Amino acid sequence: MENFKTDLDADGILLCTFDVPGKTMNTFTKSALADVEAIANRAKSEADIKGVVITSGKTNGFCAGADLEELFGGGWEADASLQGEDLLKATFDAAFEMNRVYRLLETCGKPVAVAINGLALGGGLELSLACHYRVLSNGPKVQVGLPEIKIGLFPGGGGSQRLPRLIGAQAALMAMSEGKSFKPAEALGAGVVDEVVDNDKVVEAAKTWIKTKGDPVQRWDKKDYKIPGGGPYHPAGAQVFIMGNALLRKQSYGNYPAVVNLMHSVYEGLQLPFDTAIKVETRYFAKTLMTPQAKAMLRTFFFSMQAIAKGSGRPSGVPKAEFTQVAVLGAGMMGAGIAYVQALAGIKTILIDRDQESADKGRKHCEDLLMKQVSRGKMTKEKMAETLDLIVATPDYDQIKGSELVIEAVFENTELKEKVTKDAEARLYSGDKADSAIFGSNTSTIPITILSTASQKPENFIGIHFFSPVDKMMLVEIILGKETSDETLAKAIDYVLKIRKTPIAVNDSRGFYTSRCFATFVAEGMALWADGYAPAIIDNVGRMTGMPRGPLEMNDDVALDLMVKVQAEMAKSQGDAYVPLAGEKEVADMVAKGRYGRKNGKGFYDYPAEKGASKTLWSGLSDYFTPTVTEAEPSDVAEIKTRLLYRQAVEAARCFEEGVITDPREADVGSILAWGFAPWSGGVISLIDSIGVAAFVAELDRLTQAYGARFEPPKLLRDMAAKGETFYGRFGKDAKAGKAA
Repeated sequence: MENFKTDLDADGILLCTFDVPGKTMNTFTKSALADVEAIANRAKSEADIKGVVITSGKTNGFCAGADLEELFGGGWEADASLQGEDLLKATFDAAFEMNRVYRLLETCGKPVAVAINGLALGGGLELSLACHYRVLSNGPKVQVGLPEIKIGLFPGGGGSQRLPRLIGAQAALMAMSEGKSFKPAEALGAGVVDEVVDNDKVVEAAKTWIKTKGDPVQRWDKKDYKIPGGGPYHPAGAQVFIMGNALLRKQSYGNYPAVVNLMHSVYEGLQLPFDTAIKVETRYFAKTLMTPQAKAMLRTFFFSMQAIAKGSGRPSGVPKAEFTQVAVLGAGMMGAGIAYVQALAGIKTILIDRDQESADKGRKHCEDLLMKQVSRGKMTKEKMAETLDLIVATPDYDQIKGSELVIEAVFENTELKEKVTKDAEARLYSGDKADSAIFGSNTSTIPITILSTASQKPENFIGIHFFSPVDKMMLVEIILGKETSDETLAKAIDYVLKIRKTPIAVNDSRGFYTSRCFATFVAEGMALWADGYAPAIIDNVGRMTGMPRGPLEMNDDVALDLMVKVQAEMAKSQGDAYVPLAGEKEVADMVAKGRYGRKNGKGFYDYPAEKGASKTLWSGLSDYFTPTVTEAEPSDVAEIKTRLLYRQAVEAARCFEEGVITDPREADVGSILAWGFAPWSGGVISLIDSIGVAAFVAELDRLTQAYGARFEPPKLLRDMAAKGETFYGRFGKDAKAGKAA
């Protein structure tokens, strides 16, 4: 076998070690499934085999799940002759293979135990659930779970049938609908695994069970089996599905077909014999796999995210850069957050501010974040001390010498940024690494080409735009100025990968890509406010689109005073051409009254100081715009959703037309990771492609007529609509490869 090594011991126990060659982590491919089938058939046919133990030969985990590109890459869809039911059947056949093989193992007639030595997610846990006994290793990085919902799918390898039969429908639905992962103690307490032992004892414990208690029949295949908590027609079990419908609707707002189909699969499957139930599961899984939402989410969250996280946008031919010391200018929340993630990555960090007290305050923020890690058991006190020692808080610019990179993270003011750039570069380019060092600005809106005029070496100057809070936000937007070199871009990407973030590269523009598109969501929310929609309706419908918060809430989160400063910078740069936003004057007045947003507890909302108390809309909002729509009809909801989503999407299309961003993968990943654009869509560009460019343009024309030029389709969209093109077809990696050839 290609992926498993087998060893039959003197007790007749066949140890099967999962070890995919050439891979750092095991995943299930067609070849690996064929090996599991061979193991099941061998166990069934050879009398000398008394039981089977499956474990991993990898040091970092058991199995990360299915190789989705190989198993579900959509090869059956490439056949143009497949339509309707034929396409559904081909999809079903491809998707059922994992269920078929796992069921063979489960019914091979010999007891099968799994020794889970590390991470077991998705198909890896589903294989484990098909075994008769589960032993899990104990460790801080060990976890098991079924996270498929996060990429627009649901467990399709028996997980939606075995987990409810193991731990009950309520607990299983909650875990699967959230994509929850269990740590060892949690997994044992929930009943997902049967035993937790030290890592070096998992195989021994699994063998002991086979020798002492080994049972070759799953509990759900026995006549006296009862579903924990009751099935769909049991009084207690029925409540799970009645309440579950409401809870899942509240979580997903009906945007995720996978959530609905998961509920169908569990509800119907629990009423059927197991062999029929897994067929029901596969039908719903195949139906889900064919939805636009699943296809878009799978492409973005799995394929694109993996490619970008490996540095797909990095210029070739440039040697990899190493970073041992990086200076950060500005020890506020942003600068301190950058210092924190650098130190976690093992980089010595010079954290600079105007005086020692301010610099120390930034370092204290890093210390507080590290303490949280310790309190949660994710870091030892010794590791915390070692990490904190890497952060040197100082007002002394001379300590920049010897750095490979300086990141400027001061206030969003052009003159201030230019001043600290000159002060820092005087030291950066006089040290022993001066020839190879680069300078990065963390500006969120000011063009890099403008800021680089203060630089000694504009070819070494680049935008490195983090998002707040830095410790939680995974995206970093890298911005090229007109003179930024490929070597500097490559180094910036190397740095972002070093600190374990996801980089996207864009070209220069005020607001770049992420800030520019995100601002339209907030701006359209204010336009709705000015149009007379009640603020509660605006934010409630904003969340219904799939955005993490409504636009007025988001305005508070970003900070109203910051928005006023950004708009002042834009007005200054654009002069007479600047057009104020709807509600801009009113927000400036709110700031003048001391309402800065969430950070000081007063913005569009009032934020009570009492822990656990809910925020409430500020009563003074009606003094600016009197609400005329206080009860939303379905047509109002649909129109608000369209305005909020389409306004962001048309701005992203303009960014493509202007060459600000050129890769739809980076546009989609960036839109989700940077400002939380509706994940169900797969990203802002996938939304346009799934609607269809022609239909999108037609709707934009209607919106333009109704609300103004901000919805006007750019020429690029009209050209694409006329030619029947998509963004992935015109700008995707396959199109670029064709042009290069």
